[in-house]
Formats: sequence, C-alpha cells, structure tokens
Amino acid sequence: MSEIREQLAYSSEHEWAVRVEGARVRIGITDYAQHQLGDVVFVEFPEIGAEVEEGQAMGTVESVKTVSDLYSPVSGKVVACNEDLVGRPELINEAPYDGGWIVEVEVAGDANAALAQLLTAEKYRELVE
Repeated sequence: MSEIREQLAYSSEHEWAVRVEGARVRIGITDYAQHQLGDVVFVEFPEIGAEVEEGQAMGTVESVKTVSDLYSPVSGKVVACNEDLVGRPELINEAPYDGGWIVEVEVAGDANAALAQLLTAEKYRELVE
C-alpha cells in the first residue's frame, strides 16, 4: 500500500502540496504516482519565475515506462526547483515526500485557502484504493 501523509494536501492528478513558509507551497508527486511510473530517470522543471495555473501541466516526469505530465495543484509563480533531482531523479522513487519534492510555487493569494481546495489525505486514500 502506498504511503499517504496526513499533513499534506493532494490533487486528483497525484501531486501532493504543503505550505512551507509564507505563501510558498512545495509540490511533488505522491508515493502512489511514483509506484505507477516505475523508476524515474528525468524531470523537466518549469522555469523559475514561470506563472502556473491550478490543474495545468507545468513539467514532466520521465520513467523507464512512460513520460507523465506534472500538474500544478495551485496557481502562482515558480520560485524554486529541486536541483538535486537533476543528478538524482531516483529521489522521487526513494523519498517522494522528502528529498524527492519537485518545485515550490509562491501562491497568488492565501496559501492555506489554496491548499484547502485540494483533497485531504482521507479523500486521496479513497481515490487510489
């Protein structure tokens, strides 16, 4: 069974999000998603400063099986990318909620309100079971 952390918010596209400070939200793919993808070999990040819209593709995650779009669960501006993934994309498989995070977005507006629109851990668990 996939790990689903209670303190995170989830999208139906299998991304997780958490407020890290101020209006910054850290985003990655869920444990369930990384299991479905298989071994991750490459991540295409959005550009720093790019405006992203909730529900829209903002990059890709490539595995030995397939290439999958990375969707933004919130709207805002990309302010950081996890550069560790450039040399070690397998961190997404090894630690999807920790070292395998992908981007940080500065939310336009209230970060807590943006996250409240996403699925709770309980609702995400229902989605993937």
